[in-house]
Order: sequence, then structure tokens, then C-alpha cells
Amino acid sequence: MKNVLAVVLAGGKGSRLDPLTRDRSKPAVPFGGCFRIIDFTLSNCLNSGIRKILVVTQYKAASLERHIEHGWHFLPAELGEFVSVRPPEQRIDENWYLGTADAIYQNIYTIEKVQPKYIVILSGDHIYRMDYSQFVREHIASKADASIACLPVPLEEGRRFGVMQVDDDQRIVQFREKPTDPDPMPGDPERCLASMGIYVFNIDFLFDRLCSDANDPSSNRDFGKDIIPSMIASANIRAWTFHDEETGKPAYWRDVGTLDSYYEANMDLISVEPELNLYDEDWPIRTWQPPLPPPKFVFNDRNHAPPRVGSAADSMVCSGSIISGGRVERCILSPLVRVHSYATVRDSILFEGVDVGRNCRIERTIIDKGVRIPPGVEIGIDHAADLARGLTVSAGGVVAVARNVRF
Repeated sequence: MKNVLAVVLAGGKGSRLDPLTRDRSKPAVPFGGCFRIIDFTLSNCLNSGIRKILVVTQYKAASLERHIEHGWHFLPAELGEFVSVRPPEQRIDENWYLGTADAIYQNIYTIEKVQPKYIVILSGDHIYRMDYSQFVREHIASKADASIACLPVPLEEGRRFGVMQVDDDQRIVQFREKPTDPDPMPGDPERCLASMGIYVFNIDFLFDRLCSDANDPSSNRDFGKDIIPSMIASANIRAWTFHDEETGKPAYWRDVGTLDSYYEANMDLISVEPELNLYDEDWPIRTWQPPLPPPKFVFNDRNHAPPRVGSAADSMVCSGSIISGGRVERCILSPLVRVHSYATVRDSILFEGVDVGRNCRIERTIIDKGVRIPPGVEIGIDHAADLARGLTVSAGGVVAVARNVRF
């Protein structure tokens, strides 16, 4: 993988994840207690042997840049290895990044200095584990100009993705971005073949296409809308299906673009046998974690009147958290969370530094960093009351508490 450069597109606004993205970009949103969403893509790169990584940022990137500075600047620069953040520089013109292709085009100068033969273009806002080296090797072996990672999805979900048709040799013969009527896979009328937004390009081929696209005033400067459809007929573009090597079935991949999908992906982690195994020593998910003491559970006194139960069941509890006489069930608690006596927190996600007061009841709620819940407050019980407080309630009934909410 020495001739491979990974470019992670991490400028997504993530408006459907509001209020979690009011102060941060989507790739910087916490996930699984101690991680950020982007950690999964970056960990995939390292576990795949790719150690030259550019992270292209744009929207509210301060939190993301700080996280990468703290946790991802350990690769030795003297060996030509790096995780480097590239904010918009307006080097080519006065525009910010107009689309995914424009984000690469405006960084051509930086990419040329690395001198890669192949470039892997990734999204920084999906949850999955993938060996990119296998993808790159098959791209090279097929002598393709570009390759697209894809996944079979239910037909109704195809409206959210680029949908492709392939021939018997896996060459892409048609590509439609977010079609209203997705074309099913041959022999499978219930599913379509969806692009994951993960590409491998031969570098010279990509630069030629980007420069041509930049001279087209009608272009959206986007891979899915412009670059890929324009090259299907004239170039060798291959599909690479992402599947679980053990089962042969489609592998775990989640686009956590809405509050409900984000909530469900987090809740997947606390099942007895989660599809995404964070405890696999052969595929570690790296992140930055501050030096904090272990979590603590105190006042587990069932004989107290009323009972005070400092306990957590079917949950993930991160370092520095204290459950002091409260009860936690089916939850994910980030570092430095405090749950006080007689409080009950169920089916919820609490970000770093959340403080839940005595006698609170919290259910199916996502609470952003540093929020203090006063004693006796109920959230997720009465949605009308939640909305009256200015909280967000998703279509699936998940309540989200923004970082700056004061009760």
C-alpha cells in the first residue's frame, strides 16, 4: 500500500443529525461512547496498511481537527506516513468546496506532492469495517480505471444512493445518482446495487477527469452526479461488492445520517452479539481517550428506603463515569457521565460530561456533551413536554438534547 493515498471527505454538514451537528461536523459526532464517527474510517485505513491519509474538512471543523490532533498524529513523518487535515484554502479560486469532486480537485497540488499511483476516496461519516487493501488489489488486478465499492440494499433505500447496473464481468454499464425509481439487480427484484461512496482511482485518470469537469460550467462538481456517470461509457469502471468474508452476506455498513439511524447503530453495539464487534483484537478501532479513572458504581443498596441502586445492565460505560445510586439500563455512557441517586436512565446515549440529577427519568434520549439535567426532570416520557422545552423529537420517537440546552 506504499503507492496508495487515502483521502477522507470529512466536511459533511449532517443537517439531518441536528442538534448533534450544531457545533460540529458529522464525522466529529461521538459514537459508541468513546469514539468519533471518523475513527472508523481512519482505523480502516491503518488496519488496511494505508498510512498516507488526507482528511479534507470544511463545515464547523474545529472539533474534528482537535480530535485528530490529539489522537491521530502518531504516524512517523520521517517514513512518509501521516494523517493530515486539509481545510479549504481557496487555492484555485474563491469558492469553498462545491461538491465531493471539487474537494479533491482543489487539493490536487497537495496530492501531487505525495506522488501516489492510486487514490482511495472515502467518506468520514459511515460506520463499518472494511479492508481497503483487498479492494485496491482487486482494482489493480482488473486493470480498471476506477472502482466503486457497492452494497445490495432494499429497493426503496436505493433512492438515497447512487445505483448501478453491472455486466457479468462486474463492469459498470449504468450509474444513476439517487434515482426515484431504482433499477433492481438482475435476478433480485427486491434489491438494487448501491454505491457506498468509496472509490479507487488510478491517479492520472482521476486528475484528467477532475480537470475536465472543472471546465464544465454546468457541473455540480460531484462524483455521484457528474464524474462517475460521465465516464461509464468511455472508461473501464468496475464494481466491487462489499461482503462478509465469513458468511458471504452483505457486510455491516451504516449511514448514520439521521437521528433514528444514528440511535439504532449505537444501540446495535450493546446487543449480546453485535454485528459490529468493537472487541475484535485483530481489527482495533483507534481513537483519542483522555487519562481518566475507571467507571465507578456506588450506593448499590437495595435495602435502603427507597432503594438506591448504583448499577448498569446491558450497557457500555466509559472511563471517568460514576453511577451513584442510579439505575442505567441498555445505555451508552461516554466518559465523565454522572448519574445520581434514584435516577433511571434507559435506552439512551449520554455524551461526555452529562450530569443526570436525582430522581430523573430518561428514556430513548440522546443528550449532548456537558448538559446538566436538574433533579426530577423527565425526558422521553412525554413528547409534548419535550417539544415544549425546545427539545428535538425524531420521526422514530428519539429525543435529542442539544449541547447548550438549559433546564
